[in-house]
Amino acid sequence: MTGTLKKGTAVEWQTPQGKTRGKVEKTLTSDTTIKGHKVSASKTDPQYLVVSDKTGAKAAHKPAALKRAGKRA
Repeated sequence: MTGTLKKGTAVEWQTPQGKTRGKVEKTLTSDTTIKGHKVSASKTDPQYLVVSDKTGAKAAHKPAALKRAGKRA
């Protein structure tokens, strides 16, 4: 993903179960722990906290793993 994603941006990413859609909740710019997992992030290497539309689960993703989601028909 190139560019900056803002809170509320619709995105999609690949999971072992297939493509998942959700929204950006927050930009992470410092080390954080999510569900017991350490997320290494900084201002120069941020990650995004996203929320799955389907399950409501939260996860951190690097910008390269996310793609802006197109509109659903």
